[in-house]
Amino acid sequence: MEIDLFARLQGRPGAQREMKKAIHDVQVPTRAEPGCLDDHAFQSIKDPEEFYVHSRSRDLAAFENHVRQSHTIRFSERIEKLMDQPLSPVLAELMP
Repeated sequence: MEIDLFARLQGRPGAQREMKKAIHDVQVPTRAEPGCLDDHAFQSIKDPEEFYVHSRSRDLAAFENHVRQSHTIRFSERIEKLMDQPLSPVLAELMP
């Protein structure tokens, strides 16, 4: 069953450019992963320091593989320093 990840990333004041770059840099290798079905990022219109990531994986095993990838680990370490609030992604399944 497909797995969806939803994550809100609230950057610290002034971190907008670095947040955008970090998100962009991780998208290319993430989209190339065999289990990745889709990966998109969004920036809030009202708060330019607020970003959202939505990605879809083929199944839980594909998502777990994504988490272990070096580009994912580097991304997590990179944005941790830029964020105003801790990252708390949500994994979900499409309701029938």
